[in-house]
Amino acid sequence: MWGRKRLSTGLIVCLALTGAPLTGIGAGIGATNAQAAETQGGTTQGGAAQTPVAVDPDFAAWLKGFKLDAVAAGISTSLVNEVFDGLTINTRVYELNDNQPEFSRAIWDYLDSAVSTRRVDNGRGNFAKNRALLSRIENEYGVDADIIVAIWGLESAYGAVMGDHDAIRALATLAWKGRRTSYGRSQLIGALKIIQNGYATRSQLRGSWAGAMGQTQFIPTTYLTHAVDADGDGRRDIWTNLNDVFASTANYLSASGYRLDTPWGIEVTLPSDFDFDLASPKTRRALAEWAASGLTGARGDFIGKHDPNLRARLIVPAGARGPAFLVFANFEAILKYNRSTAYALAVGMLSDAVAGGPATTAGSWPRADRALSLSERKSLQVALAQQGYNPGPADGVIGANTKRALKAWQRSVGVPADGYASAATLNALVNDKAPRQ
Repeated sequence: MWGRKRLSTGLIVCLALTGAPLTGIGAGIGATNAQAAETQGGTTQGGAAQTPVAVDPDFAAWLKGFKLDAVAAGISTSLVNEVFDGLTINTRVYELNDNQPEFSRAIWDYLDSAVSTRRVDNGRGNFAKNRALLSRIENEYGVDADIIVAIWGLESAYGAVMGDHDAIRALATLAWKGRRTSYGRSQLIGALKIIQNGYATRSQLRGSWAGAMGQTQFIPTTYLTHAVDADGDGRRDIWTNLNDVFASTANYLSASGYRLDTPWGIEVTLPSDFDFDLASPKTRRALAEWAASGLTGARGDFIGKHDPNLRARLIVPAGARGPAFLVFANFEAILKYNRSTAYALAVGMLSDAVAGGPATTAGSWPRADRALSLSERKSLQVALAQQGYNPGPADGVIGANTKRALKAWQRSVGVPADGYASAATLNALVNDKAPRQ
């Protein structure tokens, strides 16, 4: 909420690229095709690129062992044999895993798609169409209706694009080998429990490449723990029943710490001499303290619009040359849906736009720059290590250690130590010189 005064539900008419692991909800990992549908007007399904392959002998051996593990976890032998009969891997899953848009695209490109005019207009229309139901869910679970709508819009283009990957096949592929084996195994067991408990059929378990399903893309374990039968029909139907879709989404956000009628974030303007070490997950201050440090609202005074004692942390998703935001506890709850700053920022901005607020930032993004590829992020880490800055392993994940090392290098060359890993920064680092501002 960009400092806006919250509208009554009845009156509403209407991101740093961290490479973080998948989390409790499949949100974001199902958003790629939804974004394409919203921006291009299509309804492309996520399974179109699945190419059948012969059974790999190593996969067959792994699957034999996994079947024993599944039975040990309480899955019936007959169901295990039935589900895995003739199963092959889906190599496309690995490609998609390495190119999640919220991590691989420049944040401004991601937001242009996530908060497009088409998505905002469709969000306002769907909000108006479902206002009564959304109001009831908001009151029952204490989660703002426009946030629910924003997640719905990002994850499935408001139910239009839920993905068409075979969840069992996708999860077995992830569980077999690669960076997500632990995730794949736990979600595959969860998917089997969904079938065994009669919550859904094998054919219904279709969704994103990472096994996320339904209109707001729940992964199997989250479905088992947080999906809700909101209308009492005996089913927790996150595929076709909006009562269950909205209630399940709100239930998860509420359990993650979301609280009604408090802001997710505020865009701010930083003083010219700002210390970027304050832009840290560990630094949380009251709004009054941030104001005393020289921060001002990008769209007007924020102290008069919010409780000055409300605590927030500062994020600068594109470094010193991009917009800055103070984010609150509700932003952290959204991050539990997907550990991507770009995704959480998109949810917040889309929710504001659906509620009648701005759909763009007040500050400008450094659009002349671009996001680093996975190999380039690894190269940046190698270069930092070679110069003695100890960023940790060269895994392509720009986490706390890499940012700390990058800030140290930036200080050494006399530029703002914002820890932002850009293409310009990589080029300057490799050539051991200050990046052009």
